[in-house]
Amino acid sequence: MGLNTEKDKMHICIINGPNLNLLGKRETEIYGNQSFDSYFKFLKKHYETNIQLSYFQSNREGSIVDYIHEVGFSARGIVINAGAYTHTSIAIADAMAAVSSPFIEVHISNIQKRESFRHTSYLAANCIGSIVGLGLKGYDFAIHYFLTSE
Repeated sequence: MGLNTEKDKMHICIINGPNLNLLGKRETEIYGNQSFDSYFKFLKKHYETNIQLSYFQSNREGSIVDYIHEVGFSARGIVINAGAYTHTSIAIADAMAAVSSPFIEVHISNIQKRESFRHTSYLAANCIGSIVGLGLKGYDFAIHYFLTSE
C-alpha cells in the first residue's frame, strides 16, 4: 500500500486531430512555436505523481473514432482537440456520445474569432465544457479540471 503504480493512477487521455502533429511548425502566429510532443512531455512531468496521462494524435477520422471506443469506458476524462473534424465529424460526435468517459473540448485558438465555419462544433454537445483561445495551456486547464472535479 502507499505506492502509486501506473495501474492505480487516474487515467486521462488527450486526443488531437488532423494537423496538430505540425504544432510549432504550422501557422505559428495562430498556434505558437511549441510542438505538442514537447508540451506533452511537460504535462507528463508536471502530473507524473497524480495521473496516468496518455496522448493520441491522428489525421484520420476513423482512427480517432477507434481510439475513443478503446479508452472511452475506462478513462477518467478525455481532453479532445479534433481540429477541423470539430466542425465536420458526426462520426466523432457519435463515438463520444456512445462512451461513458467525460470529454472536455480544447482549441488552441479562439475559434469564435476565426472563419465562420469554425464557429460550429459538432462535438460540444457531448462535452462537459470547452476551453478555447488559451493556447496550449487549455490542455493543462482541462486536466486540472478532471483532477479536481468529482
